[in-house]
Amino acid sequence: MTGYAGTQGYMESMGVPGMLLPLVILLEIGGALALIVGWKTRWAAWALAAIIFHSNFADQMQSVLFMKNLAMAGGLLILAAHGPGVLSLGKK
Repeated sequence: MTGYAGTQGYMESMGVPGMLLPLVILLEIGGALALIVGWKTRWAAWALAAIIFHSNFADQMQSVLFMKNLAMAGGLLILAAHGPGVLSLGKK
């Protein structure tokens, strides 16, 4: 299964309510756009760093995906600590 229904089913199989998928999509797209333009950079970085989903460590692929998410969260936390760059909307 792929697409929206497949993602929702996967979330539910991992114990996350599928009805949260629209919120997750909005957060990921809105947060990414906020980071790109530098608007509310620290808030966006904190919100995106909080999303770590893959937690089934018995499955090797899930462990790899969790480590990837952990590395991205580390980068986002650095961005949250230091804020946006000089060309961002947040610095003007």
